This record gives sequence, structure tokens and C-alpha cells, in this order.
Amino acid sequence: MSWLTRGRARISQILAKRETPDNLWVKCRNCGAMLYAKEFEANLSVCTECGHHERIGAEARFRLLFDAGSWERISVSFPPDDPLKFKDQKRYPDRLKAARAATGEADALVIAHGRIDSVPAVVGVQDFAFMGGSMGIGVGTAFITGAETALAKGCPFVMVTAAGGARMQEGILSLMQMPATTVAIQQLREARLPYVVVLTDPTTGGVTASYAMLGDVHIAEPGALIGFAGARVIESTIREKLPEGFQRAEYLLEHGMVDMVVKRHDLKATLGRLLRLLTRAPAA
Repeated sequence: MSWLTRGRARISQILAKRETPDNLWVKCRNCGAMLYAKEFEANLSVCTECGHHERIGAEARFRLLFDAGSWERISVSFPPDDPLKFKDQKRYPDRLKAARAATGEADALVIAHGRIDSVPAVVGVQDFAFMGGSMGIGVGTAFITGAETALAKGCPFVMVTAAGGARMQEGILSLMQMPATTVAIQQLREARLPYVVVLTDPTTGGVTASYAMLGDVHIAEPGALIGFAGARVIESTIREKLPEGFQRAEYLLEHGMVDMVVKRHDLKATLGRLLRLLTRAPAA
């Protein structure tokens, strides 16, 4: 064996022993750029190359919006799982178990109370990682809990949406959450408490057709997909070619469907100013 062969074998052994974490880099879903994971997280999960706003979970969203050390989660009394004993390729309880293990959350909507730029507020966050953020009885229960907490505390309710629509495993019971959440919003309105919606990618289906579009003010993150039916379904129905990006936040802003498009870095400050204006709260 030559010295060159021995050297190559030795180098291979050294490289084989070296442990390289598999989560050092993140690939942007929009432009494909490889981003250093720690820098990506420090930049609030926004791509430094193209500005794409990646989906984030409830815990990260709470840290982003609330003043440090000011917030706490609100417990929700969720109803029993699987009311229809539903089964497709998997049993519904098995899907719930997998989603809970992956996210650490009991359901797709999490509620917390705290301060946003010193203004007290209740915030609800939908996590798309939990079965696509789908709206079922649990989500409806959590939403109503959030609205009731805002009523009890006399503060605004901020809802951060991210959903693929209603949860098919709960059938008509899922669709019944649309009128239930609408009634809760009406109670906030009668109490003259602000209800602000932050639309994130994606917000679609029955969520868009109910509480996502009933806010006093609608804010969207850049590039967020917002709509009811999918673009291909609409095109096949009306038999016309749709404009480029017609379900994206910027297009909806131009056509009056949302009030503003705000980058994630500016979201807390914008919400703070807005809530202070709507509640006539004193300056921080």
C-alpha cells in the first residue's frame, strides 16, 4: 500500500468520525437559497436573499409580538377528540397524536394574554404545522375562549391566521365553527373592543370565509396566500385566466381586501401603534 493510499484512508477515517448536525442550514422555499439556520432564526425566519416570510409556530409568534416577560398562555377546555369516529387512510386520533407530537400543541390554535408595546391584548395564533392549521371544534373552542378572555379583560383581540380551511375529519361540526366564531366577534364589536386580524401564509377556505375576514383591521404579511378556493378551481369555474399573484397579499391590498401589508420585523410596532389608537391608550 502506497503512502498516498494510506493517507486517503486516514483522511476518510477522520471525516467519518466527525459529526455534522443536519440542521445547520435551511433552504428557502421561495428562492432556494441555503441559509445558515441560526442567522435565519435571528432574522425572524425571513429569507435574507428574497425576503420570503417562512411559516412560524405559536411560540415564536408570541415571542415576536408580546413584550418580553409580559405574556402567559390561556388554557382551553378542548372537547373530546374524534366526535364522528372518522377514518380515512389513518384513524383521526392517530393523526391528532402525530400532530401533537410534532408541534407540542393540543390543537392548531393557541391563545395567550400579554402586552403588545405596553397595550394589554389577547392574541390567538394558528399553527399551520398542526394539520394545516385546519379549523375544527378545538380551534373554534380556542377562538371563543380568546374572545371571552378579551371581553373579561376589556382588551383587544388579535388573531393571527394560518389555515388550509375546515378540518374534513370533523365534517359539519367543523363548518359549525364559522357561525360560532362570528357570534363571538359580534360580541367583541358590541363591547367596542378591537378585533384585529393578521393574515399569514396561507389563510384559505372556511377560515377566510369567517373570522379571518371579519376584523376591524386586516394586516397581511408579505407574499401571504389568502383566498377561499384554490386558483385552479376558480379558473375552471369561471373559465378565465387569473391575474398573476391574484391571491397574494400585495394584490389584495391593491384591491381593498386587506388594509396593509407589513413586514414581520415591523409587525409588533405596527400593532402597538394600531392598538393604542383604537383603545386610546396613553403612549408607552
